[in-house]
Formats: sequence, C-alpha cells, structure tokens
Amino acid sequence: MDNIGYTSLTRQSGLMREMQSIANNIANASTTGFRREGVIFSEYIHALDRKDPSLSMATANTRALNLEQGALTQTGGTFDFAIEGDGFFLLDGPTGQFLTRAGVFTPSAEGELVTPDGYRLLDGGGSPVFIPPDAKAVSMSADGTLSEGGRALALIGLFSPVDQTDLQHRDGVRFEAPGGVEPALTEATILQGFVEGSNVDPIAEIARMIEVQRSYELGQKFMEKEDERIRSVTKTVIG
Repeated sequence: MDNIGYTSLTRQSGLMREMQSIANNIANASTTGFRREGVIFSEYIHALDRKDPSLSMATANTRALNLEQGALTQTGGTFDFAIEGDGFFLLDGPTGQFLTRAGVFTPSAEGELVTPDGYRLLDGGGSPVFIPPDAKAVSMSADGTLSEGGRALALIGLFSPVDQTDLQHRDGVRFEAPGGVEPALTEATILQGFVEGSNVDPIAEIARMIEVQRSYELGQKFMEKEDERIRSVTKTVIG
C-alpha cells in the first residue's frame, strides 16, 4: 500500500473515533457532571533513509476534555452539591482516587457520604466525609463546611490535577489524574441543594456528527476511486 492509502486509512480511523466520541457526548447530554469529549488530530512523522522523503500520517488517539461549567439545577437535596467555578470533588473507590463534578451523594450505612455507586467523598485532608446518624438539619456554607446545629461536621475539599493536561476520563463521570491531585487554588463556591448538569450542547454535537459523517463518506469514495485506479494500472501493466 502506498502513502495515499495509509493516509486515507488513518484519516478514516480518526473520523470513526471522533464519531464515537460525539455519540457518547449526545448519549450523556443529560448526565449530571458529564464533561464533553473530543479528539485531537496530530501528525506522526517517520524519517526514512536519506534518499526518500519522510513518511507522514495523521493520528487521532488523544482525547480532549471540555471543562467548561455546566448549567446548575436546584434539587433541594441535602447532600446534592454543585461547584460554581473551577475544581473537582475527590472520590475514593476500590481502584483508587478519582475526580468528579457530579455532586450527588447520600450517607452510607456507616455514615459516610458516597456516590450512587459507592465511591466515598473525601474532605480537604483526604479523609471520608462522615455524617453522624443523629444529624438532623445539615447545612453547608460557601466554603464547603458542613454543619448541624452550630456543630461543624466536615469541610469538603476541592481539588485539581497537578498537570491539567493529563486528566483522563474513566467510567461515567469520573476522571483520573496520573500525575496526582492537589487542593484547588480557586475562588469557587460549593452550593447545597444544586447539581451541575452536562456541558454538552446537543445541537452543536448533532451538527458536528453530520459534518464528520460527510467527511467519512467522502473519504470512503476517495479510497474506492483509488482502488479502481490501482486495479486499472495493474491490469494495463500485466495485460
């Protein structure tokens, strides 16, 4: 296969990954705390020997996260929290710590605040947030301090990845930071009784899906024409 064929295949493969990303965005347009994802196209260059030009191909194997604020919706839930500004909640799960913007929590049987799938919410010091069983009316201040009847219970921490570029989307609305996390240096506030929605714009995603689909179809037609050209040349040479 010549360079044209390799280039066309890598382009088609990249467009397919982008289509999958768009479809995932649309499917999660109503998911609390979801962050829109895209792909980044880059160029891979491989040097050949001195007599030949370098070989260049396109790749689309890097995901890009959109961290823009999503819309806030009032729920009135005591343990529904939304971050207004930058930063993430820190969770502790079976496979390690994760960041999230999805602030829907409930007390577990042990009194720890957990996500619907059991991941524990951590405070500013990295310890689980505990709510005493006898706590009646739990309130929160703007800095994330939970209290009940004038008694401070916990201070919910906000965190950010040490390296903003290595934030990796895992399952659902959780993110992993291989380079570690640190307390978020931000003036963000935490709101009680609110949740943050997805930052996906469904109309924009559908428009992008149509654009990518057309690009893929054009690429497919080009490859078919190129295949016909090669077959014709081969037939002429041999025949």
